Amino acid sequence: MEIYQLRTFVTVAQQGHLTQAAELLHLSQPAVTAQIKALEEEIGMPLFERTTGGVTLTLAGQELLPRAQSILGAAREILNHARGLKGQVAGKVRIGVALTPETLRIGPWIAGLIERYPLLDLSLQHGVTGDILNLVRKKELDCGFFLGKNPYVNVHTVRLGSLRWQLVAPAGWQERVAQASAKELGKLPWVGISQFSSLSRITAELWREMNISPRKVVECDHLAAIQALVVAGVGLALVREDEAQVRAQRGELVIVPGYQRESDLHFVYPAEREGDPVLDILLEELGRVWDLTT
Repeated sequence: MEIYQLRTFVTVAQQGHLTQAAELLHLSQPAVTAQIKALEEEIGMPLFERTTGGVTLTLAGQELLPRAQSILGAAREILNHARGLKGQVAGKVRIGVALTPETLRIGPWIAGLIERYPLLDLSLQHGVTGDILNLVRKKELDCGFFLGKNPYVNVHTVRLGSLRWQLVAPAGWQERVAQASAKELGKLPWVGISQFSSLSRITAELWREMNISPRKVVECDHLAAIQALVVAGVGLALVREDEAQVRAQRGELVIVPGYQRESDLHFVYPAEREGDPVLDILLEELGRVWDLTT
């Protein structure tokens, strides 16, 4: 029985699907199937039952899963301890960045990491939050920032805070939106959000609450561009509450009262990186910048 076989067993159990597990493990599906088959032959009993929708654990598989997870955890602890013995922490870290640098406090965080750990090779990759979460899940990113609820058991999260969103309209639409009902707002043009952005889900929740299905005149996944489109008179959209207030004071747009949303901002990383010395450093410095309490 090999460690890589146990890792495959646990990943398949978590995903409930051979193809998805193969994607996370960067293996072909036949390779994953062969590893599971070899493990079942060595144990002498089936670990999974095949279904039309994927696979489910047998009773034997359910019994063995926590033990396999414990073994993998112990193996990671040994590896992490060995890395720590080398002295100065070094290595490449791929970080997924969304929203604005000011929102994420990227500047102070990265500056602190560079000052205290000069051998870290930090690489920032900008994207929409949904893509970042998926890339972290597939371990193509080491960590990143995500807005909303994380549905994956193989991704851990650290809540940094919450963001408030406010519905806004172009400044010239003051009379059109001041006393408008939800139904009337739904008939106006809106700035659509890319489906891969967490703001898309937040906007969809607002629409369900308002019981509307507006016409999206344009689709965008960049927050600054969304604000610019509203200011230019394109349509309504959700904007960060603090930024909405600033632009409203400047007369660049108007706030539509009564339509707010709130969402949690998280720092996300692969669950199997728990206890990794480099990750611990990232979390420590993040806690310093965000004033997180342990």
